[in-house]
Amino acid sequence: MDILLLLIGLALILAGANFLTDGSAALAQRFRVPEFIIGLTIVAIGTSTPELVVSVLSALAGKSDVAIGNVVGSNIFNVFLILGICALIRPLPLTAGNIRRDIPFGVAASLLLLFLAMDSWYNSGAADRIGRLDGVLMLVIYVLLMLYTIRSTGRTAIPEPAAAGAATTAATTGTAGTADCDAAGRPMAGWLMALMIVGGLAGLIFGGELFLDNATALARRMGISDSLIAITLVAGGTSLPELASSIVSLIKGKSDMALGNVIGSNIANILLILGLSASIHPLTMGGITVVDLLVVLLSSVLLFLAAFTFRRRAVDRWEGALFLLIYAAYIAYLIK
Repeated sequence: MDILLLLIGLALILAGANFLTDGSAALAQRFRVPEFIIGLTIVAIGTSTPELVVSVLSALAGKSDVAIGNVVGSNIFNVFLILGICALIRPLPLTAGNIRRDIPFGVAASLLLLFLAMDSWYNSGAADRIGRLDGVLMLVIYVLLMLYTIRSTGRTAIPEPAAAGAATTAATTGTAGTADCDAAGRPMAGWLMALMIVGGLAGLIFGGELFLDNATALARRMGISDSLIAITLVAGGTSLPELASSIVSLIKGKSDMALGNVIGSNIANILLILGLSASIHPLTMGGITVVDLLVVLLSSVLLFLAAFTFRRRAVDRWEGALFLLIYAAYIAYLIK
């Protein structure tokens, strides 16, 4: 039964990712917003819902290390595993805006987390924690960053896909009325667009929970320790929506959306999710160490440096392989 439910969960994840990608692409076309911005905001926040639920509930229950560990593990998973896999499938091009604005925001968020969490570094004898004022500060910074990103990017003309034909031409020239087109050039009404986005997110979230619960049950039945399950399945399980939506977006030729999803999710995880959690209840570090926070920072810095290797603004396949190796080394370090 666990295997059947595992497969059903996987099917929901794949279907949800497909609907979310098509609906989001149509939304970008409707409002003439770059796909990266849709990935950075709607898709990123939507796919971060599992992390939000886990961290907020953990904060309410006083389980601070679970709230922080969930975000730390997810951010490391997002860059080293998700972008690693995506880059192996197809190199991820980076725009000037990514290099100048978006990725540095991710680095800054990681540095802020390190600074706010490690109180003992600059206040001898103090407990390492993220307080309520820290949480409010993180929420304010998140709102300001999103407003700045959206305003600085602005609305751009949506290029006509070569294979879309007359249907896409009609949509981009305004002759399609209130309908827009999906990624395949088919007319799409506004209500259908919203239904695909909401339904896609629901499929990702519920499918991810179903997959995670039954994968955990199978792992325990096979004698795998709870600590290893927490390190791999729990952190990876809450990031399944990001993994599925990023890979499907990449396969559909929406690399901007895939990249925006990961960068946006990581920023939201730190500033929005930890900010909200800490505002509810101060978060102590518990079993989360400075090494874990430094690995989060490393992931953001390496993503930034990828833009300057071999004079090519892209996360190349060899860099994707390197990301996967770093993730494997980090897991090996945790379970040694």
